[in-house]
Amino acid sequence: MVLITYDVETMTPSGRKRLRHVAKQCVNFGQRVQNSVFECIVDPAQFSELKHRLEFIIDPKKDSLRFYMLGNNWQKRIEHIGAKSSFNPEDVMII
Repeated sequence: MVLITYDVETMTPSGRKRLRHVAKQCVNFGQRVQNSVFECIVDPAQFSELKHRLEFIIDPKKDSLRFYMLGNNWQKRIEHIGAKSSFNPEDVMII
């Protein structure tokens, strides 16, 4: 489990475009849990690919990415309080 957070400058049209592209890539690998936060269950190769894609999209002078490696025991490392109840990303998802 990897928790990905990002902060993308959105004052310009190019910044808003980068924001959409970052979110789209994260959706391809995980589940949005807050506006700029995704939980992703990925193997090392998938993580490397996602990280590379995100680094290519952002402007490192204006934007930032953070990756939190929660590992295999992630269920015991996540605590949720408040609205939007938590979900199990390993369950079957019906779309």
